[in-house]
Amino acid sequence: MHFSLCDLAADIAQNAAESGASVLEADIAETDTEFRFAIADDGKGMTESQLERAKDPFHTDGKKHPGRKVGLGVPFLIQTAAQSGGGWDIRSRPGIGTTVEASFDLGNIDAPPVGDVPGLLRTILLFEGPAEMVLRRSYNGTRGRTAYEVRKTELVEALGGLEYAGDLVLLDTYLRSLEEDDEETDET
Repeated sequence: MHFSLCDLAADIAQNAAESGASVLEADIAETDTEFRFAIADDGKGMTESQLERAKDPFHTDGKKHPGRKVGLGVPFLIQTAAQSGGGWDIRSRPGIGTTVEASFDLGNIDAPPVGDVPGLLRTILLFEGPAEMVLRRSYNGTRGRTAYEVRKTELVEALGGLEYAGDLVLLDTYLRSLEEDDEETDET
């Protein structure tokens, strides 16, 4: 089971990154009462029958993780969304890509904690695969408003890469500052 909603989103984003996509887009939206994410890729996509099998926890194609007998990412997402009074949707077309959307009622006692959103964005940016990743974040609640977009290509250009510890520290500091800067601006 995933500890946080960010863990669920990271699992889905990793699937998207490993789909042969050249572009991955993630929208992470939050209010005081709801957490939503949408992750889209332009990867290989799935047929209707593949999509149905992806919802089955006791099925895996054995290619992505040889020897694994179960595939739990999508089933955990479905279960968590349903138990927390949220919802989910998956759309996919072969050769076009896949979009996974989920929402969670944060007031529901069964909703996991949101988790570390800047850490989630950093994790997604470090997945191998897509040449471009576009991450959008919005928050509108009692602690203020936050809205920003980051692009992997722009970050790589500014930092010179994302391979070294120093780059990762700068990336983490930058993502966390985006959350703090907007909160402080709204309070003044």
